[in-house]
Amino acid sequence: MEGGLRETAIAHAPFFVTAPGETDVLFTIVVWFVVLAVFGAGALYLSLHALPERMAHHANHTQIQLISILTLLALFTHNNLFWLAALVIAVVQVPDFYSPLQSIAQSVKAMARNRGAVDDSPVASEPVTTQENAKDV
Repeated sequence: MEGGLRETAIAHAPFFVTAPGETDVLFTIVVWFVVLAVFGAGALYLSLHALPERMAHHANHTQIQLISILTLLALFTHNNLFWLAALVIAVVQVPDFYSPLQSIAQSVKAMARNRGAVDDSPVASEPVTTQENAKDV
């Protein structure tokens, strides 16, 4: 009777139950799945973490070093505020205030030169008299 019960139990066993001494296929599949999932999640995390740097590289951003430092700080400290600040700096384009002001200054200088108010010729400097030189005279 025990032999018949054993044969019946083996015939009705689920597919993932392995016989003694055989390789457990389901365990091997699960191990590979977990290993690949961990590496995939790590790659996803690091690629998401580098998003502000990639955005700054593609836009040729002027503050790329600041963005890189903030993303490294976020990576090592696990502080999301640094990553968020890097993302905001990478997205927002700071306007260039220096170039228009420099252009205005050059235009005003050219207008003054045309009116004769500015002399571009080098001025011969007179010798500066100091108190030590004045005592000798």
